Amino acid sequence: MRLFNQIRLDHIRGDVFGGVTAAVIALPMALAFGVASGAGAEAGLYGAILVGLFAALFGGSPTLISEPTGPMTVIMTAVIASLIAADPENGLAMAFTVVILAGFFQILFGILKFGKYITLMPYTVISGFMSGIGMILIILQTAPFLGHSTPPGGVIGTLEYVPQLLAEINTNETLLALITLSILLFFPAKIKRFLPPQLVALGVGSAISIMLFSSDEIRRIGEISTGLPQFRMPVFSAEQWQTMLIDALVLGMLGCIDALLTSVIADNLTKQQHNSDKELIGQGVGNVMSGFFGGLPGAGATMGTVVNIQAGGRSALSGITRALVLTIVVVWAAGLTASIPLAVLAGIAMKVGLDIIDWRFIKRAHRISLKGSLIMYGVIGLTVFVDLITAVGIGLFVANVITIRRLSDFQSGEVRTISTADDTSIPLSEHERELLVQLKNRVLLFHLSGQIIFGAAKAITSKNITIGDCYVVIFDLTQVPHLGVSSSLALEESIYENLREERVVLIVGAKGQPLQRLQVLGVIEQLPECHIFEQREAALEYACELVSKKTSSTQKQAHELEQPLVQG
Repeated sequence: MRLFNQIRLDHIRGDVFGGVTAAVIALPMALAFGVASGAGAEAGLYGAILVGLFAALFGGSPTLISEPTGPMTVIMTAVIASLIAADPENGLAMAFTVVILAGFFQILFGILKFGKYITLMPYTVISGFMSGIGMILIILQTAPFLGHSTPPGGVIGTLEYVPQLLAEINTNETLLALITLSILLFFPAKIKRFLPPQLVALGVGSAISIMLFSSDEIRRIGEISTGLPQFRMPVFSAEQWQTMLIDALVLGMLGCIDALLTSVIADNLTKQQHNSDKELIGQGVGNVMSGFFGGLPGAGATMGTVVNIQAGGRSALSGITRALVLTIVVVWAAGLTASIPLAVLAGIAMKVGLDIIDWRFIKRAHRISLKGSLIMYGVIGLTVFVDLITAVGIGLFVANVITIRRLSDFQSGEVRTISTADDTSIPLSEHERELLVQLKNRVLLFHLSGQIIFGAAKAITSKNITIGDCYVVIFDLTQVPHLGVSSSLALEESIYENLREERVVLIVGAKGQPLQRLQVLGVIEQLPECHIFEQREAALEYACELVSKKTSSTQKQAHELEQPLVQG
Protein backbone atom coordinates (compact mmCIF):
# COMPACT_ATOMS: atom_id res chain seq x y z
CA MET A 1 0.00 0.00 0.00
CA ARG A 2 1.37 3.41 -1.04
CA LEU A 3 0.77 6.58 0.93
CA PHE A 4 1.99 10.14 0.34
CA ASN A 5 4.95 10.54 -2.07
CA GLN A 6 5.68 6.85 -2.61
CA ILE A 7 5.74 5.98 1.12
CA ARG A 8 4.97 2.26 1.40
CA LEU A 9 3.66 0.49 4.48
CA ASP A 10 5.23 -2.78 3.35
CA HIS A 11 8.71 -1.26 3.28
CA ILE A 12 8.88 0.65 6.56
CA ARG A 13 11.80 -1.34 7.96
CA GLY A 14 14.07 -0.69 4.96
CA ASP A 15 13.14 2.99 4.85
CA VAL A 16 13.75 3.52 8.58
CA PHE A 17 17.09 1.72 8.46
CA GLY A 18 18.11 3.70 5.36
CA GLY A 19 17.12 6.97 7.02
CA VAL A 20 19.03 6.23 10.23
CA THR A 21 22.14 5.25 8.26
CA ALA A 22 21.95 8.41 6.15
CA ALA A 23 21.58 10.51 9.33
CA VAL A 24 24.75 9.00 10.79
CA ILE A 25 26.66 10.05 7.67
CA ALA A 26 24.97 13.45 7.52
CA LEU A 27 25.98 14.51 11.06
CA PRO A 28 29.74 14.98 10.56
CA MET A 29 29.22 16.37 7.05
CA ALA A 30 26.68 18.95 8.26
CA LEU A 31 28.99 20.08 11.05
CA ALA A 32 31.94 20.32 8.66
CA PHE A 33 30.02 22.29 6.05
CA GLY A 34 28.52 24.61 8.66
CA VAL A 35 31.94 25.51 10.03
CA ALA A 36 33.49 25.74 6.54
CA SER A 37 30.81 28.16 5.34
CA GLY A 38 31.35 30.59 8.19
CA ALA A 39 27.71 30.37 9.28
CA GLY A 40 28.45 27.99 12.16
CA ALA A 41 28.00 24.29 12.83
CA GLU A 42 24.32 24.71 13.77
CA ALA A 43 23.59 26.22 10.33
CA GLY A 44 24.84 23.03 8.75
CA LEU A 45 22.62 20.91 10.99
CA TYR A 46 19.56 23.09 10.40
CA GLY A 47 20.14 22.89 6.64
CA ALA A 48 20.51 19.11 6.78
CA ILE A 49 17.21 18.78 8.69
CA LEU A 50 15.06 21.29 6.82
CA VAL A 51 16.22 20.74 3.24
CA GLY A 52 16.17 16.98 3.76
CA LEU A 53 12.69 16.95 5.31
CA PHE A 54 10.87 19.19 2.83
CA ALA A 55 12.64 17.81 -0.24
CA ALA A 56 11.55 14.32 0.86
CA LEU A 57 7.96 15.48 1.42
CA PHE A 58 7.53 17.43 -1.82
CA GLY A 59 10.27 16.13 -4.13
CA GLY A 60 10.02 13.84 -7.13
CA SER A 61 12.80 11.36 -6.32
CA PRO A 62 11.65 9.19 -3.36
CA THR A 63 15.09 7.86 -2.37
CA LEU A 64 17.00 11.12 -2.77
CA ILE A 65 18.74 12.41 0.36
CA SER A 66 19.06 16.19 0.35
CA GLU A 67 21.40 18.17 2.58
CA PRO A 68 24.20 20.77 2.41
CA THR A 69 26.70 19.61 -0.22
CA GLY A 70 30.25 20.60 -1.10
CA PRO A 71 29.33 22.65 -4.19
CA MET A 72 26.49 24.47 -2.41
CA THR A 73 28.72 25.18 0.60
CA VAL A 74 31.44 26.68 -1.60
CA ILE A 75 28.98 29.12 -3.18
CA MET A 76 27.37 29.90 0.20
CA THR A 77 30.80 30.59 1.70
CA ALA A 78 31.48 33.19 -0.99
CA VAL A 79 28.01 34.71 -0.52
CA ILE A 80 28.47 35.04 3.25
CA ALA A 81 31.96 36.51 2.90
CA SER A 82 30.95 39.13 0.31
CA LEU A 83 27.77 40.23 2.10
CA ILE A 84 29.44 40.47 5.52
CA ALA A 85 32.26 42.50 3.96
CA ALA A 86 29.66 44.85 2.45
CA ASP A 87 27.46 45.03 5.55
CA PRO A 88 29.00 43.53 8.73
CA GLU A 89 25.84 44.01 10.76
CA ASN A 90 23.29 42.45 8.39
CA GLY A 91 25.52 40.43 6.05
CA LEU A 92 24.76 37.00 7.52
CA ALA A 93 21.01 37.70 7.59
CA MET A 94 21.16 38.77 3.93
CA ALA A 95 23.03 35.56 3.10
CA PHE A 96 20.14 33.50 4.50
CA THR A 97 17.78 35.69 2.45
CA VAL A 98 19.78 34.65 -0.62
CA VAL A 99 19.05 31.02 0.32
CA ILE A 100 15.32 31.83 0.45
CA LEU A 101 15.48 33.52 -2.97
CA ALA A 102 17.41 30.56 -4.39
CA GLY A 103 14.63 28.28 -3.19
CA PHE A 104 12.00 30.44 -4.87
CA PHE A 105 13.99 30.31 -8.11
CA GLN A 106 14.04 26.51 -7.89
CA ILE A 107 10.27 26.40 -7.32
CA LEU A 108 9.82 28.66 -10.35
CA PHE A 109 12.03 26.41 -12.48
CA GLY A 110 9.91 23.43 -11.44
CA ILE A 111 6.60 25.19 -12.17
CA LEU A 112 7.91 26.24 -15.61
CA LYS A 113 8.96 22.60 -16.19
CA PHE A 114 12.64 23.39 -16.74
CA GLY A 115 13.71 20.13 -15.11
CA LYS A 116 14.43 18.28 -18.34
CA TYR A 117 16.55 21.15 -19.68
CA ILE A 118 18.73 22.02 -16.69
CA THR A 119 21.07 19.05 -17.05
CA LEU A 120 21.30 19.38 -20.86
CA MET A 121 24.80 20.73 -20.49
CA PRO A 122 28.02 19.38 -22.06
CA TYR A 123 29.80 16.99 -19.73
CA THR A 124 33.05 18.93 -20.20
CA VAL A 125 31.39 22.00 -18.66
CA ILE A 126 29.76 20.03 -15.80
CA SER A 127 33.02 18.23 -15.05
CA GLY A 128 34.97 21.49 -15.20
CA PHE A 129 32.88 23.50 -12.78
CA MET A 130 32.43 20.56 -10.38
CA SER A 131 36.18 19.98 -10.34
CA GLY A 132 36.71 23.72 -9.90
CA ILE A 133 34.34 23.76 -6.93
CA GLY A 134 36.24 20.83 -5.41
CA MET A 135 39.51 22.72 -5.79
CA ILE A 136 37.99 25.83 -4.20
CA LEU A 137 36.86 23.77 -1.20
CA ILE A 138 40.36 22.29 -0.82
CA ILE A 139 42.00 25.73 -1.05
CA LEU A 140 39.60 27.28 1.46
CA GLN A 141 40.24 24.43 3.91
CA THR A 142 44.01 24.88 3.74
CA ALA A 143 44.07 27.41 6.59
CA PRO A 144 41.86 25.36 9.00
CA PHE A 145 43.86 22.26 8.02
CA LEU A 146 47.06 24.04 9.12
CA GLY A 147 45.47 25.31 12.34
CA HIS A 148 44.40 28.83 11.42
CA SER A 149 41.25 30.76 10.69
CA THR A 150 40.38 31.20 7.01
CA PRO A 151 41.96 34.45 5.77
CA PRO A 152 39.83 37.06 3.95
CA GLY A 153 39.79 37.33 0.18
CA GLY A 154 38.50 33.89 -0.78
CA VAL A 155 40.68 31.72 -3.02
CA ILE A 156 43.12 34.46 -3.99
CA GLY A 157 43.44 35.66 -0.42
CA THR A 158 44.09 32.14 0.87
CA LEU A 159 46.74 31.44 -1.77
CA GLU A 160 48.50 34.70 -0.90
CA TYR A 161 48.55 33.68 2.78
CA VAL A 162 49.92 30.15 2.17
CA PRO A 163 53.59 31.04 2.89
CA GLN A 164 52.56 32.69 6.17
CA LEU A 165 50.27 29.77 7.07
CA LEU A 166 53.10 27.29 6.52
CA ALA A 167 55.53 29.42 8.52
CA GLU A 168 53.11 29.60 11.48
CA ILE A 169 51.69 26.09 11.20
CA ASN A 170 49.87 24.71 14.26
CA THR A 171 51.33 21.22 14.45
CA ASN A 172 48.71 19.89 16.88
CA GLU A 173 45.76 20.80 14.67
CA THR A 174 47.56 19.79 11.48
CA LEU A 175 48.29 16.38 13.03
CA LEU A 176 44.58 15.90 13.85
CA ALA A 177 43.60 16.98 10.34
CA LEU A 178 46.10 14.55 8.80
CA ILE A 179 44.83 11.68 10.98
CA THR A 180 41.25 12.50 9.94
CA LEU A 181 42.14 12.68 6.25
CA SER A 182 44.15 9.44 6.45
CA ILE A 183 41.22 7.57 8.00
CA LEU A 184 38.94 8.76 5.20
CA LEU A 185 41.45 7.95 2.45
CA PHE A 186 42.46 4.51 3.66
CA PHE A 187 39.28 3.28 5.31
CA PRO A 188 38.67 -0.38 4.29
CA ALA A 189 36.00 -0.64 1.61
CA LYS A 190 34.46 -3.74 3.20
CA ILE A 191 33.78 -1.91 6.48
CA LYS A 192 32.27 1.13 4.73
CA ARG A 193 29.08 -0.86 4.17
CA PHE A 194 28.47 -1.10 7.90
CA LEU A 195 30.32 1.87 9.40
CA PRO A 196 30.55 5.35 7.82
CA PRO A 197 34.19 6.50 7.63
CA GLN A 198 33.19 10.12 8.33
CA LEU A 199 31.69 9.15 11.69
CA VAL A 200 34.75 7.05 12.54
CA ALA A 201 37.07 9.93 11.63
CA LEU A 202 34.99 12.35 13.70
CA GLY A 203 35.01 10.01 16.73
CA VAL A 204 38.68 9.06 16.53
CA GLY A 205 39.84 12.63 15.93
CA SER A 206 37.74 13.96 18.82
CA ALA A 207 38.92 11.19 21.18
CA ILE A 208 42.59 11.82 20.38
CA SER A 209 42.15 15.54 20.90
CA ILE A 210 40.54 15.00 24.32
CA MET A 211 43.28 12.60 25.46
CA LEU A 212 46.30 14.52 24.14
CA PHE A 213 45.41 18.20 23.96
CA SER A 214 43.79 20.76 26.21
CA SER A 215 41.22 23.29 25.02
CA ASP A 216 43.93 25.97 24.92
CA GLU A 217 46.11 23.97 22.49
CA ILE A 218 43.54 23.42 19.75
CA ARG A 219 40.36 25.08 18.56
CA ARG A 220 37.04 23.28 19.02
CA ILE A 221 33.48 23.84 17.82
CA GLY A 222 32.15 24.57 21.27
CA GLU A 223 28.57 24.00 22.31
CA ILE A 224 25.91 24.79 19.75
CA SER A 225 22.50 26.04 20.77
CA THR A 226 20.03 23.34 21.67
CA GLY A 227 16.39 23.34 20.68
CA LEU A 228 14.67 24.14 17.43
CA PRO A 229 15.94 26.97 15.19
CA GLN A 230 14.31 30.38 15.34
CA PHE A 231 12.45 31.96 12.45
CA ARG A 232 14.42 34.70 10.69
CA MET A 233 12.79 37.48 8.71
CA PRO A 234 14.37 38.11 5.30
CA VAL A 235 16.74 41.07 5.22
CA PHE A 236 17.31 43.08 2.07
CA SER A 237 19.69 45.88 1.22
CA ALA A 238 19.07 48.53 -1.43
CA GLU A 239 22.79 48.58 -2.21
CA GLN A 240 23.18 44.81 -2.40
CA TRP A 241 19.87 43.65 -3.93
CA GLN A 242 21.37 43.06 -7.38
CA THR A 243 24.25 41.03 -5.96
CA MET A 244 21.83 39.06 -3.78
CA LEU A 245 19.61 38.28 -6.77
CA ILE A 246 22.52 37.05 -8.91
CA ASP A 247 23.90 34.98 -6.00
CA ALA A 248 20.45 33.44 -5.48
CA LEU A 249 20.19 32.53 -9.16
CA VAL A 250 23.63 30.89 -9.12
CA LEU A 251 22.84 29.03 -5.90
CA GLY A 252 19.46 27.91 -7.24
CA MET A 253 20.85 26.72 -10.57
CA LEU A 254 23.72 24.84 -8.93
CA GLY A 255 21.27 23.21 -6.51
CA CYS A 256 19.07 22.13 -9.43
CA ILE A 257 21.99 20.59 -11.32
CA ASP A 258 23.35 18.89 -8.19
CA ALA A 259 19.94 17.45 -7.24
CA LEU A 260 18.98 16.24 -10.72
CA LEU A 261 22.34 14.59 -11.38
CA THR A 262 22.03 12.75 -8.06
CA SER A 263 18.45 11.78 -8.95
CA VAL A 264 19.76 10.09 -12.10
CA ILE A 265 22.18 8.07 -9.96
CA ALA A 266 19.29 7.10 -7.67
CA ASP A 267 17.24 6.01 -10.72
CA ASN A 268 20.06 3.74 -11.89
CA LEU A 269 20.27 2.08 -8.47
CA THR A 270 16.52 1.66 -7.88
CA LYS A 271 15.43 1.14 -11.52
CA GLN A 272 12.81 3.88 -11.02
CA GLN A 273 12.17 7.17 -12.81
CA HIS A 274 12.20 10.45 -10.92
CA ASN A 275 10.02 13.47 -11.68
CA SER A 276 12.48 16.29 -12.45
CA ASP A 277 10.05 19.20 -12.19
CA LYS A 278 8.52 17.95 -8.94
CA GLU A 279 12.01 17.43 -7.54
CA LEU A 280 12.93 21.04 -8.29
CA ILE A 281 9.84 22.21 -6.43
CA GLY A 282 10.74 19.98 -3.46
CA GLN A 283 14.32 21.27 -3.43
CA GLY A 284 13.04 24.83 -3.63
CA VAL A 285 10.64 24.38 -0.70
CA GLY A 286 13.46 22.83 1.34
CA ASN A 287 15.83 25.73 0.67
CA VAL A 288 13.16 28.35 1.37
CA MET A 289 12.47 26.76 4.77
CA SER A 290 16.19 26.38 5.48
CA GLY A 291 16.79 30.05 4.74
CA PHE A 292 13.92 31.15 6.98
CA PHE A 293 15.43 29.25 9.93
CA GLY A 294 19.12 30.06 9.40
CA GLY A 295 20.18 26.85 7.68
CA LEU A 296 22.64 26.27 4.84
CA PRO A 297 21.31 25.62 1.33
CA GLY A 298 21.26 22.03 0.20
CA ALA A 299 20.76 19.71 -2.74
CA GLY A 300 20.73 16.03 -3.54
CA ALA A 301 23.76 14.42 -1.87
CA THR A 302 25.26 11.50 -3.77
CA MET A 303 26.89 9.83 -0.76
CA GLY A 304 23.81 10.00 1.46
CA THR A 305 21.53 8.87 -1.37
CA VAL A 306 23.65 5.85 -2.29
CA VAL A 307 24.00 4.79 1.37
CA ASN A 308 20.26 5.21 1.90
CA ILE A 309 19.44 2.97 -1.07
CA GLN A 310 22.04 0.37 -0.13
CA ALA A 311 20.65 0.25 3.42
CA GLY A 312 17.13 -0.45 2.13
CA GLY A 313 15.56 2.99 1.61
CA ARG A 314 12.96 3.00 -1.16
CA SER A 315 10.61 5.88 -0.40
CA ALA A 316 10.40 9.37 1.04
CA LEU A 317 10.02 7.85 4.51
CA SER A 318 13.80 7.32 4.63
CA GLY A 319 14.42 11.05 4.12
CA ILE A 320 11.83 11.92 6.77
CA THR A 321 13.39 9.44 9.21
CA ARG A 322 16.82 10.94 8.63
CA ALA A 323 15.49 14.44 9.38
CA LEU A 324 13.84 13.24 12.60
CA VAL A 325 17.05 11.56 13.81
CA LEU A 326 19.05 14.75 13.20
CA THR A 327 16.36 16.79 14.97
CA ILE A 328 16.75 14.59 18.05
CA VAL A 329 20.50 15.21 17.96
CA VAL A 330 20.00 18.98 17.76
CA VAL A 331 17.39 19.07 20.55
CA TRP A 332 18.98 16.68 23.07
CA ALA A 333 22.58 15.95 22.07
CA ALA A 334 23.92 19.25 20.74
CA GLY A 335 26.22 19.59 23.76
CA LEU A 336 28.26 16.60 22.54
CA THR A 337 29.71 18.73 19.75
CA ALA A 338 31.62 20.95 22.20
CA SER A 339 34.77 18.79 22.08
CA ILE A 340 34.95 18.31 18.30
CA PRO A 341 38.15 19.94 16.94
CA LEU A 342 37.85 22.29 13.99
CA ALA A 343 40.86 20.56 12.43
CA VAL A 344 38.92 17.28 12.25
CA LEU A 345 36.10 19.02 10.40
CA ALA A 346 38.69 20.59 8.07
CA GLY A 347 40.01 17.10 7.28
CA ILE A 348 36.48 15.88 6.49
CA ALA A 349 35.79 18.91 4.27
CA MET A 350 39.16 18.45 2.55
CA LYS A 351 38.18 14.87 1.63
CA VAL A 352 34.86 16.11 0.25
CA GLY A 353 36.77 18.53 -1.99
CA LEU A 354 38.97 15.70 -3.25
CA ASP A 355 35.88 13.60 -4.00
CA ILE A 356 34.15 16.39 -5.93
CA ILE A 357 37.05 16.69 -8.39
CA ASP A 358 36.34 14.54 -11.45
CA TRP A 359 39.66 12.69 -11.40
CA ARG A 360 38.37 9.92 -13.68
CA PHE A 361 37.62 12.32 -16.53
CA ILE A 362 40.61 14.60 -15.92
CA LYS A 363 43.03 11.67 -16.34
CA ARG A 364 41.69 10.73 -19.78
CA ALA A 365 40.01 13.89 -21.12
CA HIS A 366 42.93 14.70 -23.45
CA ARG A 367 42.69 11.22 -24.98
CA ILE A 368 38.95 11.51 -25.60
CA SER A 369 38.95 15.02 -27.08
CA LEU A 370 41.63 17.71 -27.05
CA LYS A 371 39.05 20.48 -27.54
CA GLY A 372 36.84 19.02 -24.83
CA SER A 373 39.74 18.82 -22.39
CA LEU A 374 40.69 22.45 -23.11
CA ILE A 375 37.09 23.51 -22.39
CA MET A 376 37.15 21.55 -19.12
CA TYR A 377 40.48 23.05 -17.99
CA GLY A 378 39.27 26.51 -18.97
CA VAL A 379 36.08 26.10 -16.91
CA ILE A 380 38.14 24.85 -13.95
CA GLY A 381 40.40 27.89 -14.11
CA LEU A 382 37.52 30.35 -14.44
CA THR A 383 35.58 28.66 -11.62
CA VAL A 384 38.52 28.81 -9.23
CA PHE A 385 39.90 32.24 -10.07
CA VAL A 386 36.91 34.20 -11.45
CA ASP A 387 33.39 32.98 -10.66
CA LEU A 388 30.93 30.22 -11.49
CA ILE A 389 28.66 32.29 -13.79
CA THR A 390 31.59 33.36 -15.98
CA ALA A 391 32.96 29.81 -16.03
CA VAL A 392 29.68 28.18 -17.03
CA GLY A 393 28.75 30.97 -19.46
CA ILE A 394 32.05 30.92 -21.36
CA GLY A 395 32.23 27.11 -21.17
CA LEU A 396 28.74 26.72 -22.63
CA PHE A 397 29.42 29.34 -25.33
CA VAL A 398 32.66 27.69 -26.51
CA ALA A 399 31.21 24.17 -26.31
CA ASN A 400 28.11 25.20 -28.26
CA VAL A 401 30.16 27.00 -30.92
CA ILE A 402 32.21 23.82 -31.44
CA THR A 403 29.03 21.73 -31.53
CA ILE A 404 27.41 24.10 -34.04
CA ARG A 405 30.51 23.90 -36.24
CA ARG A 406 30.43 20.10 -36.19
CA LEU A 407 26.68 20.08 -36.78
CA SER A 408 27.08 22.45 -39.72
CA ASP A 409 29.77 20.21 -41.25
CA PHE A 410 27.55 17.17 -40.75
CA GLN A 411 24.43 18.83 -42.14
CA SER A 412 26.32 20.13 -45.14
CA GLY A 413 26.52 16.51 -46.20
CA GLU A 414 22.72 16.27 -46.02
CA VAL A 415 22.35 18.97 -48.70
CA ARG A 416 23.32 17.56 -52.11
CA THR A 417 22.86 18.67 -55.72
CA ILE A 418 23.18 16.50 -58.84
CA SER A 419 22.43 17.07 -62.50
CA THR A 420 23.78 13.91 -64.13
CA ALA A 421 23.04 10.23 -63.78
CA ASP A 422 26.76 9.58 -63.16
CA ASP A 423 26.55 11.21 -59.72
CA THR A 424 25.78 8.52 -57.13
CA SER A 425 25.58 10.78 -54.04
CA ILE A 426 21.77 10.54 -54.12
CA PRO A 427 20.05 7.12 -54.30
CA LEU A 428 17.97 7.09 -57.53
CA SER A 429 15.88 4.43 -59.23
CA GLU A 430 16.87 3.16 -62.67
CA HIS A 431 14.05 5.11 -64.31
CA GLU A 432 15.09 8.32 -62.53
CA ARG A 433 18.64 7.89 -63.83
CA GLU A 434 17.33 7.39 -67.36
CA LEU A 435 15.36 10.62 -67.04
CA LEU A 436 18.50 12.50 -65.91
CA VAL A 437 20.34 11.17 -68.96
CA GLN A 438 17.57 12.57 -71.19
CA LEU A 439 17.67 15.93 -69.40
CA LYS A 440 21.36 16.46 -70.31
CA ASN A 441 22.35 18.77 -67.42
CA ARG A 442 19.32 21.03 -67.94
CA VAL A 443 17.81 20.02 -64.56
CA LEU A 444 19.40 20.32 -61.11
CA LEU A 445 18.13 18.03 -58.35
CA PHE A 446 18.46 19.78 -54.96
CA HIS A 447 18.21 16.93 -52.42
CA LEU A 448 17.81 17.52 -48.65
CA SER A 449 17.54 14.81 -45.98
CA GLY A 450 17.24 14.50 -42.22
CA GLN A 451 16.57 17.21 -39.63
CA ILE A 452 17.43 20.36 -41.58
CA ILE A 453 18.10 22.97 -38.89
CA PHE A 454 20.32 26.07 -38.69
CA GLY A 455 23.51 24.10 -39.39
CA ALA A 456 22.34 23.45 -42.98
CA ALA A 457 21.45 27.07 -43.83
CA LYS A 458 24.97 27.90 -45.01
CA ALA A 459 25.13 24.75 -47.13
CA ILE A 460 21.81 25.59 -48.84
CA THR A 461 23.07 29.07 -49.69
CA SER A 462 26.45 27.87 -50.97
CA LYS A 463 24.88 25.12 -53.11
CA ASN A 464 22.52 27.65 -54.67
CA ILE A 465 25.45 29.87 -55.68
CA THR A 466 27.00 26.98 -57.67
CA ILE A 467 23.89 26.39 -59.82
CA GLY A 468 24.98 26.52 -63.44
CA ASP A 469 23.04 26.75 -66.72
CA CYS A 470 19.97 24.80 -65.62
CA TYR A 471 16.43 25.39 -66.77
CA VAL A 472 14.62 23.45 -63.99
CA VAL A 473 15.56 23.20 -60.28
CA ILE A 474 13.88 20.46 -58.23
CA PHE A 475 13.90 20.84 -54.45
CA ASP A 476 13.47 17.32 -53.03
CA LEU A 477 12.19 17.39 -49.39
CA THR A 478 10.93 13.80 -49.33
CA GLN A 479 13.31 12.77 -46.53
CA VAL A 480 13.00 15.97 -44.45
CA PRO A 481 10.82 15.53 -41.32
CA HIS A 482 11.75 18.93 -39.84
CA LEU A 483 12.81 22.26 -41.30
CA GLY A 484 14.37 24.80 -38.93
CA VAL A 485 13.78 28.55 -39.10
CA SER A 486 17.25 29.43 -40.44
CA SER A 487 17.16 26.66 -43.03
CA SER A 488 13.59 27.59 -44.02
CA LEU A 489 14.67 31.16 -44.72
CA ALA A 490 17.74 29.97 -46.64
CA LEU A 491 15.55 27.62 -48.71
CA GLU A 492 13.04 30.43 -49.33
CA GLU A 493 15.80 32.73 -50.58
CA SER A 494 17.19 29.96 -52.79
CA ILE A 495 13.78 29.35 -54.39
CA TYR A 496 13.18 33.08 -55.00
CA GLU A 497 16.68 33.50 -56.42
CA ASN A 498 16.02 30.75 -58.98
CA LEU A 499 12.66 32.29 -59.88
CA ARG A 500 14.37 35.66 -60.44
CA GLU A 501 16.81 33.89 -62.77
CA GLU A 502 13.74 32.66 -64.71
CA ARG A 503 14.31 29.03 -63.83
CA VAL A 504 11.39 26.69 -63.25
CA VAL A 505 11.19 25.60 -59.60
CA LEU A 506 9.57 22.29 -58.60
CA ILE A 507 9.06 21.11 -55.01
CA VAL A 508 8.87 17.40 -54.21
CA GLY A 509 7.75 15.52 -51.12
CA ALA A 510 7.05 18.48 -48.83
CA LYS A 511 4.69 17.30 -46.09
CA GLY A 512 3.97 17.85 -42.42
CA GLN A 513 6.04 20.51 -40.70
CA PRO A 514 8.25 21.42 -43.73
CA LEU A 515 5.15 21.97 -45.91
CA GLN A 516 3.49 24.04 -43.19
CA ARG A 517 6.60 26.18 -42.77
CA LEU A 518 6.86 26.85 -46.52
CA GLN A 519 3.16 27.76 -46.57
CA VAL A 520 3.63 30.22 -43.70
CA LEU A 521 6.54 31.83 -45.56
CA GLY A 522 4.33 32.15 -48.65
CA VAL A 523 6.65 30.06 -50.84
CA ILE A 524 3.98 27.56 -51.92
CA GLU A 525 1.67 30.39 -53.04
CA GLN A 526 4.36 31.71 -55.39
CA LEU A 527 4.44 28.47 -57.39
CA PRO A 528 1.81 27.01 -59.73
CA GLU A 529 -0.05 24.05 -58.22
CA CYS A 530 1.31 21.82 -60.98
CA HIS A 531 4.86 22.52 -59.72
CA ILE A 532 4.24 20.74 -56.38
CA PHE A 533 4.81 16.95 -56.47
CA GLU A 534 4.61 14.07 -54.07
CA GLN A 535 7.02 11.80 -55.97
CA ARG A 536 10.47 12.67 -57.35
CA GLU A 537 9.98 10.49 -60.42
CA ALA A 538 6.87 12.43 -61.44
CA ALA A 539 8.77 15.70 -61.02
CA LEU A 540 11.60 14.46 -63.25
CA GLU A 541 9.11 13.34 -65.93
CA TYR A 542 7.47 16.78 -65.82
CA ALA A 543 10.92 18.39 -66.04
CA CYS A 544 11.61 16.34 -69.17
CA GLU A 545 8.45 17.73 -70.77
CA LEU A 546 9.45 21.30 -69.86
CA VAL A 547 12.99 20.89 -71.17
CA SER A 548 11.71 19.27 -74.36
CA LYS A 549 9.31 22.18 -74.99
CA LYS A 550 12.03 24.67 -74.17
CA THR A 551 14.44 22.97 -76.58
CA SER A 552 11.85 22.81 -79.37
CA SER A 553 10.98 26.47 -78.89
CA THR A 554 14.63 27.48 -78.98
CA GLN A 555 15.27 25.47 -82.14
CA LYS A 556 12.21 27.00 -83.83
CA GLN A 557 13.36 30.52 -82.97
CA ALA A 558 16.82 29.76 -84.31
CA HIS A 559 15.36 28.38 -87.54
CA GLU A 560 13.19 31.52 -88.01
CA LEU A 561 16.25 33.73 -87.59
CA GLU A 562 18.16 31.74 -90.21
CA GLN A 563 15.40 31.98 -92.92
CA PRO A 564 16.14 35.53 -94.17
CA LEU A 565 19.78 34.67 -94.55
CA VAL A 566 19.01 31.62 -96.69
CA GLN A 567 16.62 33.61 -98.92
CA GLY A 568 19.12 36.37 -99.36
